[in-house]
Amino acid sequence: MTASLAHLSDPHITTGPLAGAPAEGLYRALGRLLTLDRRPDCVVITGDLVDRGARDEYRALREVIERFPLPLHLVAGNHDDREELLAEFAGTGFLGEGDRTHYVVDHPSFAVVVLDSTVPGSPGGRLGPEQLEWLDEALTRRPHTPVFVCLHHPPIAIGVPFLDGMCLDDGEDLAAVLTRHTDVVRVLAGHVHRPVTAGFAGTVLATASSTHLQSGLALQGGVPHYLPEPASALLHLLSGQVWVTHTVPVSHAAATIGCF
Repeated sequence: MTASLAHLSDPHITTGPLAGAPAEGLYRALGRLLTLDRRPDCVVITGDLVDRGARDEYRALREVIERFPLPLHLVAGNHDDREELLAEFAGTGFLGEGDRTHYVVDHPSFAVVVLDSTVPGSPGGRLGPEQLEWLDEALTRRPHTPVFVCLHHPPIAIGVPFLDGMCLDDGEDLAAVLTRHTDVVRVLAGHVHRPVTAGFAGTVLATASSTHLQSGLALQGGVPHYLPEPASALLHLLSGQVWVTHTVPVSHAAATIGCF
């Protein structure tokens, strides 16, 4: 059996004079995935879907993604507004056909569990005990099913002090839940605008780069700034009995891009 999930993050869609580049970046990334010789089973975008959490930005996001032909799952980030996100996408496949920003979608070969780590007014994140209990129950109901757990804020420090000051506050509590379940194949996050991989809670944590701008690798402190470095997608692929992760460049001049 072959299965795969594509992972994008942090498009920061906006409106007005600066709207072109973020929208083009997301469209290009999605189009790149359509040219893979085996299309992924679904795509997850791990947060900061828009830049200001405004209603018109979510309408602009919908214009970019509404004709995309693959299942596409949206995750809320700290730049998102939960109520505005639901106002635009509740009841659609983009939020698992439901009316919450944490939800589960079961695919034939795996399940996608989406969490909402946003804290209104804060750049950092938190899940809280109720959502962690919900996660535990969702994983318990899916024994022997490969699961991707998706959220915006990384649950560990990644070594960039500026970004580590705004990671997930209750990462240890998340780890405690995940260690009780052996079928979580990846924890997927965004927020840091960099591709980062680390072991976490008996599985693998992977963050995806932004489809727009990347954060600088400021390892000794200071603001990392946001730079037009190359963007990429992650493709999490079942190879035999093992899940592997491939990096797919999406912004270089020679990339083949599909239209939708």
